[in-house]
Amino acid sequence: MNNWMTGLALAGSMLVAAPALAQMERTSAPEGSEVYFISPEDGATVESPFTVRMGLKGMGVAPAGTQAEGTGHHHLLVDTPLDEVDLDQPLPANDAMRHFGGGQTETSLELESGEHSLQLLFMDANHVSFDPPVTSDAITITVE
Repeated sequence: MNNWMTGLALAGSMLVAAPALAQMERTSAPEGSEVYFISPEDGATVESPFTVRMGLKGMGVAPAGTQAEGTGHHHLLVDTPLDEVDLDQPLPANDAMRHFGGGQTETSLELESGEHSLQLLFMDANHVSFDPPVTSDAITITVE
């Protein structure tokens, strides 16, 4: 009985430690790196679909999985505040968190009418944030 309780306590401590073990190591971003919107501009009114053009300074764009220093690829947050994103984990791919793992620097985006927030994240080969994070300012657009 004593061995059983010891085993249960050990298993419980391993479950508590599991999230810390699952945390991905973040790569350092080159100093001065920036990601930004070329278009649309903050406050723009657009018709859907519209083109989003992504800019980058101080790093290079490479497809996901490419392990080359100083490179990564774009991600776009749609109506998702940055503080809701776990930057220590690979970013999930869904309608609110768009991936451009092919190395794309522009996309056609279709959104419902209304006001929307957009923010760019530039992430490493494994879809994990650099340290410090390379993010754009969030912009607000209106879709007619």
